[in-house]
Amino acid sequence: MKNYAFGVDIGGTTVKLGLFDRDGNVLEKWEIPTVKENRGAGILPDVAASILAVMEGKRIEKNEVEGVGVGVPGPIDEDGVVHRAVNLGWGVFSIPKVLSGYLDMPVRAANDANAAAYGEMWQGGGKGCSNLVAVTLGTGVGGGIIVNGEILTGSTGAGGEIGHIHMEDGETEACGCGNKGCLEQYVSATGVVRLAARRLARDAAPSLLRGQELTAKAVFDGVKAGDPLAVEVARQFGEYLGKGLAMVAAVVNPDVFVIGGGVSKAGEILFDYIRPGYEKYAFHGCRDARFALATLGNDAGIFGAAGLILNQGERADADDQ
Repeated sequence: MKNYAFGVDIGGTTVKLGLFDRDGNVLEKWEIPTVKENRGAGILPDVAASILAVMEGKRIEKNEVEGVGVGVPGPIDEDGVVHRAVNLGWGVFSIPKVLSGYLDMPVRAANDANAAAYGEMWQGGGKGCSNLVAVTLGTGVGGGIIVNGEILTGSTGAGGEIGHIHMEDGETEACGCGNKGCLEQYVSATGVVRLAARRLARDAAPSLLRGQELTAKAVFDGVKAGDPLAVEVARQFGEYLGKGLAMVAAVVNPDVFVIGGGVSKAGEILFDYIRPGYEKYAFHGCRDARFALATLGNDAGIFGAAGLILNQGERADADDQ
């Protein structure tokens, strides 16, 4: 009986790992350093060694493990081939082929944001839904799209890059991707700060935001305190994000948008500003999509990676019956 699966979330600094049972309960989680020397050649061997050490310590045999799921910060196609993960130094190769060679166990791989989206669908804020868009509002904007319970990857794994939807023709500053006017430039944590700084520079209107460090948290704290200028910035943020998500909804028609990342710590007050913009632009057949906060936090990646393995096993069992 295959009772376990491992979920792995490879980041630029650390690799998060988790041991899960078949019901999706995390039994143990831990981290190892991401060693990027020599173009990241040691990352997957280190992951394999760490997993095998935990199995030995817990006396888990290979025939008890369904497999290992891996989330990676880069485009991953549906076969698990990474198409350059620049933060790790990786080129193009098959992650399942390489890692299963070290482990002698099945391996599935996905983009880290897609894996996190899958985790939120499986055990998080989108539990019970099979059509979901996960949005991570951090330093940048990450996205993951689930359609009928499956990750939408696209031909080279770049599906779900909603932070780079074009929103503004007149933008003069460049996005991290090199284009100008991307959604990420207005609704990420740094984007909210950009909107606030531009509003503060426009005139001398009084605001709680003046005379303090500008952060996304400060803006939404100002909103909660009733500061008119902060509310104005929040409305602009909500208009941009609502419009961007309406565009996404017209293509994939989700049940729910799950909002995570640092900006989401402001709480459900975000939805007071996102939903009006969304409903203003959304196609009528998509207008009833729900908004929910992500619940798995930094563990979403390992949950999603493990879920890719465990749910694949369940589908295979169902096909065999």
